[in-house]
Amino acid sequence: CSTGIPFDGGLRCLCWKILLNYLPLEKALWSSLLKKQRDLYSQFLKEMIIQPGIAKANLGVSREDVTLEDHPLNPNPDSRWNTYFKDNEVLLQIDKDVRRLYPDMAFFQRPTDYPCLLILDPQNEFETLRRRVEQTTLKSQTVARNRSGVTNVSSPLKTTPSSLSEYEVLPNGCEAHWEVVERILFIYAKLNPGIAYVQGMNEIVGPLYYTFATDPNSEWKEHAEADTFFCFTNLMAEIRDNFIKSLDDSQCGITYKMERVYSTLKEKDVELYLKLQEQNIKPQFFAFRWLTLLLSQEFLLPDVIRIWDSLFADDKRFDFLLLVCCAMLTLIRDQLLEGDFTLNMRLLQDYPISDVHLILKKAKELQDSK
Repeated sequence: CSTGIPFDGGLRCLCWKILLNYLPLEKALWSSLLKKQRDLYSQFLKEMIIQPGIAKANLGVSREDVTLEDHPLNPNPDSRWNTYFKDNEVLLQIDKDVRRLYPDMAFFQRPTDYPCLLILDPQNEFETLRRRVEQTTLKSQTVARNRSGVTNVSSPLKTTPSSLSEYEVLPNGCEAHWEVVERILFIYAKLNPGIAYVQGMNEIVGPLYYTFATDPNSEWKEHAEADTFFCFTNLMAEIRDNFIKSLDDSQCGITYKMERVYSTLKEKDVELYLKLQEQNIKPQFFAFRWLTLLLSQEFLLPDVIRIWDSLFADDKRFDFLLLVCCAMLTLIRDQLLEGDFTLNMRLLQDYPISDVHLILKKAKELQDSK
């Protein structure tokens, strides 16, 4: 897997599910485990998306349901309505981020072949998350959960449509792939209140979902949503410390990892290391995004997916990522050694080499030279 998984026959989806500890090595257990996990995901949808939607619909229909206990203005922090409004804050931030996933590709705006029938059932008229966002008039400013204090999370490469009205609205009964991603992130945030949703998680779930939803095997493809949810949850369990601000300076936090990129560089190329130090180019100016988002913002999606083959296959779990970051620096060493602070910052914020095979080959050489 570390040398790149062939796309044919859905092999990559299968390998990723094993590498991310979703599927056990024992092949005989696969079908029962998949059924169990997919049923569990349906349960999550019923509890976290459908039921709040029903509660809201009922309240609109009959007046006697509105008891003080569950009134929208009930100040009790445990009230269902209070939870609903709090969820909406998280939902607005997720919505803003998923609508602009890979804007240079049409895929996420297109309708999925497998919309969630549980939610789109015309018999029930449940409230979809998209409709919930459209009806929510909460100010998006209340949701400043990004960490722009450290660096900008979105890459200058990615241009985004300036307003939501530029997106095509799909007819009833259809849902776009970005809506599926939104649901996955919303369920994750509900089940993991300690971390909830932090900007950038959309960039982690995007390549996973794209890989599973384009699987040539239609049976796997049909369950892309549930399978992505569990693989994303497992992946986040390994990298979530990067997203938790209070852990930034601990041994498992992002600052420590960024410093390791520089200490590895010092070992491999002391001249380049000293140059960056001299120009006061700190690793958080660029490596924060590289490491936190597993390079998903630096390259085009097919290249990100190829890099992730190597990352997921790394038995030390993402130590290889540090070497890839070092390789990226050493491959542009001549430009960096000649450039001034402004020029070098531009190079690092908008990385110039697009051939990821060259980068991975260099990272492998660095690994072997230890």
